[in-house]
Amino acid sequence: MNRYPVWKYVVIVIALLVGGLYTLPNFFGESPAVQVSAAKPSVKIDSSTLARVEAALKAGGLVAQVVTLDGNSIKARFDTTDTQLRAKDAIQKALVPEPANAGYVVALNLLSRSPAWLSAMRAVPMYLGLDLRGGVHFMLQVDMQAALTKKAESLTGDIRTGLREKSVRHSGISRNGQTIEVRFKDTAALAAARAVLQEQFPDLQASDAPDGAEFKLTATIKPEAARRVQDQSLKQNITTLHNRINELGVAEPVIQQQGLDRIVVQLPGVQDTAKAKDILGRTATLEVRLVDESGEARAAETGAGAVPLGAERYLERSGQPVIVKKQVILTGENLTDAQPGFDNQTQEAVVNLTLDAKGSRIFRDVTRENVGKRMAILLFEKGKGEVVTAPVIRSEIGGGRVQISGRMTAMEATDTALLLRAGSLAAPMEIIEEMTIGPSLGAENIAKGFNSVTWGFVAVAVFMCLYYLLFGVISSVSLAVNLLLLVAMLSMLQATLTLPGMAAMALVLGMAIDANVLINERVREELRNGASPQAAIHAGYDRAWATILDSNVTTLIAGLALLAFGSGPVRGFAVVHCLGILTSMFSGVFFSRGLVNLWYGRQKKLKSVSIGTVWRPDTGSQVTAP
Repeated sequence: MNRYPVWKYVVIVIALLVGGLYTLPNFFGESPAVQVSAAKPSVKIDSSTLARVEAALKAGGLVAQVVTLDGNSIKARFDTTDTQLRAKDAIQKALVPEPANAGYVVALNLLSRSPAWLSAMRAVPMYLGLDLRGGVHFMLQVDMQAALTKKAESLTGDIRTGLREKSVRHSGISRNGQTIEVRFKDTAALAAARAVLQEQFPDLQASDAPDGAEFKLTATIKPEAARRVQDQSLKQNITTLHNRINELGVAEPVIQQQGLDRIVVQLPGVQDTAKAKDILGRTATLEVRLVDESGEARAAETGAGAVPLGAERYLERSGQPVIVKKQVILTGENLTDAQPGFDNQTQEAVVNLTLDAKGSRIFRDVTRENVGKRMAILLFEKGKGEVVTAPVIRSEIGGGRVQISGRMTAMEATDTALLLRAGSLAAPMEIIEEMTIGPSLGAENIAKGFNSVTWGFVAVAVFMCLYYLLFGVISSVSLAVNLLLLVAMLSMLQATLTLPGMAAMALVLGMAIDANVLINERVREELRNGASPQAAIHAGYDRAWATILDSNVTTLIAGLALLAFGSGPVRGFAVVHCLGILTSMFSGVFFSRGLVNLWYGRQKKLKSVSIGTVWRPDTGSQVTAP
């Protein structure tokens, strides 16, 4: 009756092994480390960079516990924070001789002390939130209406250009908020304009109506196109923030979308709020200039002469100098999009740029007059410029679409497109929430959270063992397994553990034991009704299951609501809460019954069970199970 098939015990053993394996890294703690990553897309982290780091440490007389090349970064682990700080200075001096032109980001970090065999199995500790590790937190509100207004402004110029190219006469084009209005004197011009909009502007929906003696065509952005503009603006802002935060040297920044129009930025280890604000609010500009092809300029590129008058010297991503004219042809304000792609003829990786109406007109005239000459695209940030690419103009380029090529790989084309798109914010943002957590406060929070979970578990376990005897011991073991699996799942999913998450963990302990209380009381009830011990155990688990399932499902629904609509600390609480419900159903019912079946299921003539005092109200007597 109370027997588990072998496969169920196999599932329990596998769950315990996996849970123990992925929980183990959290007990090794962390070591101070230095992390080296690329500050520019053109800079690569490879074995040669690893050799330079090792040489810098050796020259400084510093010994690292381990130095590894991990993906796109190099991590060197040390035994003390003093050695860590000295190593950072030595590596910084070796890799970044000119701070104004940094190719690498050398950041302080904390790495797990987990053995290599655990790391090889992707067993890593939980990621700690700001309230446990210290740092700064920002909630940014993106002005989506400004993004739509900017798009409408760009479309207004494009419509003006499109109507002029099709020789459609109009009485004027104006923009009223996000609505574009075009006036005509006759219906023929109105019909021709509608045809142009349908052919060239699929993102617009138009309607017309008489306006006095004239006719007015009103165009608005379609709802699906508006959502696409908003989504792209949010993603571009996130990409821009990633590029800017690299300067702070944050090893593990968290930049993620929150809802439809908010961005959460968490910078662990950063305590300078003013510096973080400066970086987040920084702007970058894009410029298009002609390359100076004169003999003086060629000599200046090789270092044999001075830069000619009216020109400036900048470096390409490869480090090659380029002499460009000071006259700016176009700026980033004329760029509406940049996407990676492939050339249809050569299948070479390229970057496709889209210009607005004004930029398209200027670009067409410039390329027509400078065929065979080079044109440079520069990105300026904090007053410092870099040549992204300098291609040769092969022919006149019209239509507002520009293709950049130059022996780029697909990855380089993607990086360049991101860099061009992320030169400035797609829509303005405002900091609506700001929080700073000190490292000492984070350590105190960890200690308090750990103590609350530990003492909560001890108190519940003592009560269960005293009140339910052996069944209480089994319930306590199940509770420990629940905690083990919960920590393992948080580590496997790399979920961020916050202080509210630790509160949820303590709460989960009380909620998880509730299932065992229901089962134990149901078994007692069956014994009071005269059932045999084996029948009482079987009926207790079977009849309590429906109540446990209903209770956990309703609680899980509330947790999912918090996860879906909450933000910040609420989501941290909800993540642990939902995972704890799932693990408690496994440990409280499946695992605990396995232990009970293993202990009592083998006894064919079972006369009593150790479940504490069983009262029989009909006789007023009591039975205390041994």
